[in-house]
Amino acid sequence: MSKIIVNLLRQRILVLDGGMGKMIQSYKLEESDFRGNRFADHSFFLKGNNDLLSITQPDIIGGIHNAFLDAGSDIIETNTFNSTAISQTDYGLKDIVYELNFEAAKIARKAADSKTKETPEKPRLVAGALGPTNRTATISPDVNEPGFRNVNFDTLVTAYTEALHGLILGGVDLVLVETIFDTLNSKAAIYAIHKYFNVNGMHLPVMISGTITDASGKTLSGQMPEAFWNSTAHARPISVGFNCALGADQLRQHIHTISAIANVNVSVYPNAGQPNEFGEYDHTPRYMATLIQEFADSGLVNIVGGCCGTTPDHISAIANAVSDKAPRIIPKSTPHCRLSGLEPLNFNEVSKFVNIGERTNVSGSVKFAKLIYEDKFNEALDIARDQVNGGAQIIDVNMDDTRLDGEASMTQFLNLIAAEPDISRVPVMLDSSKFSIIEAGLKCLQGKGIVNSISLKEGESVFISNATEILRYGAAVVVMAIDKNGPANTYNRKISISQRAYKILTETVGFAPEDIILDANIFPLATGIKKHKNSSRDFINAVGEIKKTMPHALTSGGLSNISLSFRGNNPMRAAINSVFLYHATKNGLDMAIVNTGQLAIYSELPQDFRNQIEDVVFNRRDDATERLLKVADGPTRQVQ
Repeated sequence: MSKIIVNLLRQRILVLDGGMGKMIQSYKLEESDFRGNRFADHSFFLKGNNDLLSITQPDIIGGIHNAFLDAGSDIIETNTFNSTAISQTDYGLKDIVYELNFEAAKIARKAADSKTKETPEKPRLVAGALGPTNRTATISPDVNEPGFRNVNFDTLVTAYTEALHGLILGGVDLVLVETIFDTLNSKAAIYAIHKYFNVNGMHLPVMISGTITDASGKTLSGQMPEAFWNSTAHARPISVGFNCALGADQLRQHIHTISAIANVNVSVYPNAGQPNEFGEYDHTPRYMATLIQEFADSGLVNIVGGCCGTTPDHISAIANAVSDKAPRIIPKSTPHCRLSGLEPLNFNEVSKFVNIGERTNVSGSVKFAKLIYEDKFNEALDIARDQVNGGAQIIDVNMDDTRLDGEASMTQFLNLIAAEPDISRVPVMLDSSKFSIIEAGLKCLQGKGIVNSISLKEGESVFISNATEILRYGAAVVVMAIDKNGPANTYNRKISISQRAYKILTETVGFAPEDIILDANIFPLATGIKKHKNSSRDFINAVGEIKKTMPHALTSGGLSNISLSFRGNNPMRAAINSVFLYHATKNGLDMAIVNTGQLAIYSELPQDFRNQIEDVVFNRRDDATERLLKVADGPTRQVQ
């Protein structure tokens, strides 16, 4: 079936159905109709639980499907928008969630198959709808407690897995994660889908559809459209787009944005305008079809349909309007890493070096650590804010300390960051040597962040297991050049370990190469240890080789390590960091964890002083370290 869907999308613009809710309202059902015989004595009020009608009024739901199919829909959605345990708890029906999804899928399947038999040249498809639930994992429901959540990632995964199981056994052709107002909720759905597919040895195409809530052009949880795509692209969906909340006229600019960047099909199924004072939708079938026809004429869409307020008449008009229009051509571009907070951060051919702020790290900042130890998380937010205001394009968050509950501290801090748009606009690097802390962080990020780090230190099986989980969460990953024999401290080992990790990630795990960040280990220079004399030169050379031989992979390093031998002499450290970074970036270093306050300006350093540092960096003289140590006090004056 996947091949059939792909071929159809190449041939023409496919048409979704319209608003199930609008059609159900037209039947003017009462409480007794929702209850049926089975739920006559149920203790909860059930009117308005449209999903329950798949059990109590299956003929009505089947009739609605048939009406949209007759109108020209290629794809009909199951009546399961609220069929998760989270949403059904409000009706006291969380125990029948599997049945709701299974029965809804069966009804849609029967309708689609019947229509396909009538017109075999035009196969009809069923999309299993996974709605957003009525809770948000990114936003606190209590303005006085911004770190509080009334649902978490694990609960969402469990709920989506149960719903998905019913949909798949009921016979859907696609899975549709729709009306996404909180990207973290959708990431939980994607995690559930990927894990379910993996465990059951199967695959169905996945559609992703977000919701831009108002004229601000953002989701309810604050993401920009491009950031939303960056956050969900790991689903490797067959389509991405937007639905609900807005009419086609207001969605146009956002569909244009996503169409320009997404390397998959683009869908749009808007409301019939926005509700007027009577709760009705004003966009007529003809007007709405005219708007969507322009989308098609402009080459923006592959799948179109309707959401709230749309009827079979709307779908018929839309189907006729696009019947002779060519589908959007999926753009081809050089793969590059696409990260996100509330805003996108993209690496491409014209990207400059990216700074990763290191101060929200209990190992890297005494001040930050003290605030976390003392449970002063709100004050710790100021350090994160200062880093972003100071130019950090990513912030590194680390809670590795035996005095802390690392998982709880990571969760609390990231939940608080989510309530601060001036901080959460940038991606987060989750930095920990404990995978459970990394996972705790991944469950809090609606954006696409970076995991720092994994390695081959514990062998391939652990490496593959951890990498597989990271992929399901949708993060990029830093891989340290470490194996069972320890950190790579020579050029050859840096390259061989990096190549091995890259091969496993791309060929076994399925990572996109552009989401792999290779760290070839920065060791302190000027240590006086003979075997370390070439370490900085080896790192710089390894960066160049990685960029040449491991296509699209990025490179990174912990910059502060290079100057650790001069701890306490901040001007000297700033100069060394600057010189090393200058040469590393020239050779292809993409990012580094940096204290921007501990960086000098390379061109402003005295030439002789720069030469002395470079003598050590490249091991150009036997006495390079001794010469630099002798002038350790001199540079303090020169760079101040």
